[in-house]
Amino acid sequence: MKTALVTGATKGVGRGVAFSLVHAGFRVFATGRSIEHAALPQTVIRIPCDHTKDEQTDALFKRIVAEGEGLDLLVNSAWGGYERMTENGKFTWPLPFWEQPAHRWESMIDAGLRSAFECSARAARIMVPQRRGLIVNMSYWAARKYIGNVIYGISKAATDKMSADMAHELRDYGVAVLSLYPGLVRTESVLQAASAGWLNMTNSESPEFIGRVIAALDVDPDRMSRTGEVLVAAAIAREYGVEDGDGRHPDPLTLETA
Repeated sequence: MKTALVTGATKGVGRGVAFSLVHAGFRVFATGRSIEHAALPQTVIRIPCDHTKDEQTDALFKRIVAEGEGLDLLVNSAWGGYERMTENGKFTWPLPFWEQPAHRWESMIDAGLRSAFECSARAARIMVPQRRGLIVNMSYWAARKYIGNVIYGISKAATDKMSADMAHELRDYGVAVLSLYPGLVRTESVLQAASAGWLNMTNSESPEFIGRVIAALDVDPDRMSRTGEVLVAAAIAREYGVEDGDGRHPDPLTLETA
């Protein structure tokens, strides 16, 4: 049985990925500050972890090593950027950078980008001796065009560059690193914004859909040919024949439609 670690799996994309990986046959470790209360399958190994605290991340990886099964897949989904999109009845997400609340930088850069780097570094120490592994960093089109706000763009552009450079250093060890772009995902925060009329959910994806795509990437025998790339989840899903839970095939977003 393969072993996966999904960070930020309490809710949203991370929870959906963890759920789908269990159904794909993985032994899944899942982290989050309140992971014990997450709606996840009973087989998921829940480890409370605040990834802004390195000592907690260290303890997490020590436990994974102690289990003795190695680590085949890391999905970096810990990221608080979609929290508190609305504050005191005001949609603060699109404010100019000089009016953005400080918590948005902390959620996207500290709790998001930095935690992905730190988890990837620790995962690499396990994967390199194995000479196999897959690291998936959740990213988005904001890396390539202006979407929403400046901090969002910074975090996603840095994620893509981090993935590409990590892939360069890990290629010779059989470890692939990818940036994966979901579409509009029906997370709790996004659904809240949609209920207020701020988002069109017509072409949205379930959180579990992303996990199905990642599971398909993991078993692709040619995945090393993709290492360092930015992949669009819905486009890869069509290539692999992966559909959403309702049988739909979401249309892949493009630079123009994102």
